[in-house]
Amino acid sequence: MTKFDFPAGLCKVFAAPMSKYFFKALLTAWIFVAIAPPCLTRASTSPDSGQVALAVARWLEQAHYTRKKLDDEMSAKLLTTYLEALDYNRLYFTQQDVDEFQKKYATGLDDAIFRGDLTPAHDIFARFKERVESRVASNKKLALKKWSFSGSDSVELNRQKAPWPKNSAEADKLWSQRVGAELLQENLNEFQPRPPEQTVIKRYDQALRHVREMEPDDVVNTFLSALAQSYDPHSEYMSKEEMENFNISMKLSLVGVGAVLRSDDGYARVMEIVPGGPADLDGHLKENDRIAAVAQGDGEFEDVVDMKLDKVVEKIRGKKGSLVRLQVIPGDATDPSKRQVVAITRDVVKLKEQEAKAEVLDVRGENGKITRIGWITLPSFYANMGGEGPAKSTTEDVAALLGRLKQEGIEGLVVDLRKDGGGSLEEAINLTGLFIPKGPVVQAKDPNGKITVSSDTNPGIAYSGPMVVVTNRLSASASEIFAAALQDYGRAVIVGDERSFGKGTVQTVLDIGKVMPFFSLGAADAGALKLTIQKFYRVRGGSTQLNGVASDIVLPSRTDNVEIGEGSLKNRLDYDEVAPQKLTEWPAPLFLEELRANSKARVTSDPEFVYVSQDMKRLRERIAANRLPLNEKIRRQELAGDKARKDERQKERAQRGPLVDAQVWQLTLDDVRSKRDKLEPVAYEREREKRYLENPEEAEAEEKRDGPKLPEPDPIRNETLRVVGDLIHLTKQNKTASVSGN
Repeated sequence: MTKFDFPAGLCKVFAAPMSKYFFKALLTAWIFVAIAPPCLTRASTSPDSGQVALAVARWLEQAHYTRKKLDDEMSAKLLTTYLEALDYNRLYFTQQDVDEFQKKYATGLDDAIFRGDLTPAHDIFARFKERVESRVASNKKLALKKWSFSGSDSVELNRQKAPWPKNSAEADKLWSQRVGAELLQENLNEFQPRPPEQTVIKRYDQALRHVREMEPDDVVNTFLSALAQSYDPHSEYMSKEEMENFNISMKLSLVGVGAVLRSDDGYARVMEIVPGGPADLDGHLKENDRIAAVAQGDGEFEDVVDMKLDKVVEKIRGKKGSLVRLQVIPGDATDPSKRQVVAITRDVVKLKEQEAKAEVLDVRGENGKITRIGWITLPSFYANMGGEGPAKSTTEDVAALLGRLKQEGIEGLVVDLRKDGGGSLEEAINLTGLFIPKGPVVQAKDPNGKITVSSDTNPGIAYSGPMVVVTNRLSASASEIFAAALQDYGRAVIVGDERSFGKGTVQTVLDIGKVMPFFSLGAADAGALKLTIQKFYRVRGGSTQLNGVASDIVLPSRTDNVEIGEGSLKNRLDYDEVAPQKLTEWPAPLFLEELRANSKARVTSDPEFVYVSQDMKRLRERIAANRLPLNEKIRRQELAGDKARKDERQKERAQRGPLVDAQVWQLTLDDVRSKRDKLEPVAYEREREKRYLENPEEAEAEEKRDGPKLPEPDPIRNETLRVVGDLIHLTKQNKTASVSGN
């Protein structure tokens, strides 16, 4: 039984990306307009939520790595997890609410689930909705009162570890500070589309709309995800729609119109047109257009204003080759009553922005000598998980880029895994095989203690030259398997944050409908369970769980924060070790001591790293204090200080010029496929043009105020280029010495 090809599509094993909850506060709620894969087609009847919950509970008990029973202890943990999923900043519920819930449900949620009774989940949500309704009403009144912002009051920034407010009076005080903070923030905003109080009121109206739009199925989905996350942070329940989007992110292709939508004031607003997609080729649908109605083929239009975004997306979906008509309000319309109809034929859309891509860099050293370096950026470990659509493979794409980079005569290679949250386990193993001779890549232990070793069986090597892998705290899962294996083999130098994310667990996806009784209504829409079933271990025996992959050369970084990583997540699994595997180390030395010494000397005097260290010191102090003053004078002084510091840095940058002298050419998979002879050069001017295209009014206003802006320097990239340059030089010296010695 091979990975990604389990019978009847029941299980697909992968080194999963980080949980959706980890990015909850970081990502905009964008949804790709896509067709559901055939195996997830919506049934005419909704599934029985009680049966779905029972199936999820049984799978967690029987197949989760910990094999924990869903008992009274887990019931209490589930209650806390569910309350935090609804009210993650602990502001809406009071301790009185929590005490009441604990008395009623702390030891009874397990029994209710096994009865197929989800009444407690709905009752708790009903209380939450009641609290939100009441709180939004009072907050809107608070927003309209007069504020002086001249006292010594402050607001607590992060309340996720704080106690629940004792009662309504204490909650009122917390919310008064929070509303004041939002109003002050809008007062300080240089670009105000509307008065501060209107902006804040609109924000609360949107929050209330989101809660009101939650249907019983949404409540069940939230509750079941909380159940799974009570076992570990990377297990989760996924609804049919979430499973569909997961599949899209893994295989980087979808069938749809090729637009990215976001909910905005009751409308589905077009945020992005995917290059090369049907909407892009048609040319009529534009960014910032708002969708007012949708029609299938020649059918009647259905109004979608104030409709939930996922419902709008569902109506735009359809089969390849079918027609959808959109009634839109043009983004540049001066009259909001203006409408136009856009008819688009659905087709396959490839998400090329998430594909592997490369650059060729000619870096000029202090002696004037040019060193040619290849740089591959890998956003994720993607693969065609479901077998639908065109085949997609990270390993094949990287191999294609490597072939062209070698033709360009690179002397060294960098693989950039920063912010790569993981993906396919099989791709992580195969990609490692491009750089090492055959041998073990990763170990995995199941709940019974059985160790499975996954190996590269192909003795061929796609690239054998000097190599550096750059990671940060957001490099997780499959990224860590790849980086750890290359480090254990002595194949590559790991550069970046002190360590990577630390996600060392293996997940499998279970189609819940496949394990429900055959007569169950709506089983096709029962969703899926992403379940932790194994733990990863390096070939030398240590787990990547919690510890991640430690960098050989640590560089100051804005992401190197203990608040980012597995250690910051609740219900995480522990670190442990297994027996090491035998391996044949890479024959060429990595000269780590020399590389560290050279890098340390440069970093100490590099002004960009000085800036980073200063910024991180301020950030850590703010995180430790966890409070923001509500005094406008103090805040304006802080903003003025930030601007003065930024302006001074810009002047210093302009005076000293680029810290790395390099000519850069882009290399995409399209270049490789078309066998394009001449690569496209990269220049700062192109970045400015891109900014104007994306938001011309803001870019013009910004340049009138502050002057032309260059992209923010990337000191990690610059120093990585120096490190790989040193490695190339030392490798050449070593080869020369070896030849001379013979």
